[in-house]
Amino acid sequence: MGYYKLSSEQLDVLKEIGNIGAGNAATSMSQLIDKRIHMEVPSVKVVTFDEVTEMVGGPEQLIVAMFFRIYGEAPGSVYFILTKEEAESLVLQMTNFTDIDLLNHPNHLAISALKEVGNIMTGSYLSALSDFININMQSSIPYLSIDMAGAVLTAGLIELSHVSDYAIVINTVINHSHACNRLKGHFFLLPDLESFPKIFSALGIHDNG
Repeated sequence: MGYYKLSSEQLDVLKEIGNIGAGNAATSMSQLIDKRIHMEVPSVKVVTFDEVTEMVGGPEQLIVAMFFRIYGEAPGSVYFILTKEEAESLVLQMTNFTDIDLLNHPNHLAISALKEVGNIMTGSYLSALSDFININMQSSIPYLSIDMAGAVLTAGLIELSHVSDYAIVINTVINHSHACNRLKGHFFLLPDLESFPKIFSALGIHDNG
């Protein structure tokens, strides 16, 4: 598959779809925890698999990764990734737990809260994309891993490389009304090989490779 060289206008379309999804996710999360949440998408990129690990801080960066399989007319996979510190901060905001250590002392409720965030984020983005391009897409239940990025991503990306070459990266910034730090998550949409042309054709984007 050739590399998709996207114009600024085409990236803006993907970014707008991401912002619609982020807005829907923020509304759902605000209702879930009864606190105001704001999300925005500052950038969208199409990258090779080799660039994915570097984008989350390199192979030794400790991450919390939620993996979803996409079913429907444009199958693929999704990773939603936060650093361990960001994930713990998010759980703190959602649950008011005072002592969270996801790596050494994982809490069942904390893990459930993170999976629910992943469900909301993924469902909101896929819904926005599906509505925009009129292609049916649904996600599986989330699979959560806490480990170094190299360990989490390498095996998964090697397996996915048999059905795809590129990922759509939707960078997400999560703002909480009572939090001083913004959380910056990475949302990787990895369409299967046959799905990329379907998605981009529906957006008016064609393979330039």
